[in-house]
Amino acid sequence: MAASLLAGCLAGAACRADQPPPALDEIVVTAERAGPGMWHVHRGAANVWILGSISPLPRDITWRSKQVETVLESTSQVLVQKPLEISIPRILWMLIADRKYLMVGGGKRLKNVLPPELHARFAAQRSNVGEDADKWERYRPIIAAAFLQQAAFHQVNLSMRLDLGAALRVLAKKHGVRIEEIKVAGVSDMLEALKTMPAATERTCVEASLTTVESGLPRLVDRAQAWAVGNVERIENLPELKDVDACRTALDAGKGALDVIGRIRQTWLENIEKYLRSAGTTIAVVNLDMLLERGGLLDQLRAKGYEIDAP
Repeated sequence: MAASLLAGCLAGAACRADQPPPALDEIVVTAERAGPGMWHVHRGAANVWILGSISPLPRDITWRSKQVETVLESTSQVLVQKPLEISIPRILWMLIADRKYLMVGGGKRLKNVLPPELHARFAAQRSNVGEDADKWERYRPIIAAAFLQQAAFHQVNLSMRLDLGAALRVLAKKHGVRIEEIKVAGVSDMLEALKTMPAATERTCVEASLTTVESGLPRLVDRAQAWAVGNVERIENLPELKDVDACRTALDAGKGALDVIGRIRQTWLENIEKYLRSAGTTIAVVNLDMLLERGGLLDQLRAKGYEIDAP
């Protein structure tokens, strides 16, 4: 989740067009999949149905949920995350105006700023994904690690391209339902997080990305397959890698601009509660880990006295 919220979203936008996924068959999902059912949060005549999304998912998945379409028939609005405004001009502007926050700088290279053992791990995995020996050497560690992680995802046929929020927008327009975009984080938030990120936190998250590439891909494949067939219990029982948990903890401990994840949680809680105070039906698309984690959105809503029906 941390990679998606921070460096992953910047690196992913820049390399999405020029890295076609290889035709591997570790995951073969060609039929329509609905994913997990929705959580029904309600009090009195107020109803919020929450669709949990995860990333990455199988590259060949086609998403369609008859439950979502049925609920949409009586829905007043859908809540989706506002897309990050990253376009080619925006990327070029960032590389010019904020280059120092994305690149190593000072004539140095990645090998000069990463501890030798970390760079050796990075170089080994870069070789495994078939990239040249200098690939991503001029990017700062967390950005280079995000590029590497995305390339590794492609090798096991995983992709971060399926956007359930975008899919729900299409369905909402088809049914004439109002769309409300929730701004949880923008490009400026990501850049501010990169500007203020302590070196120790960055190293912790680079280690998490490397561990994911080295040993965590089977878990992500398993999660993606479980999501595709709606097996929430299986997803809950797949343990988080210790290094990934350490990265998230380090990010959660951040102050000010760095505390992106904490602010996203709070933003979703406030917006869901807003629609639980009045009659009507709402559908929201929220990150599944943010829903299920201990002390996450579902736990917080239960603590506030709302009734929750699991899928």
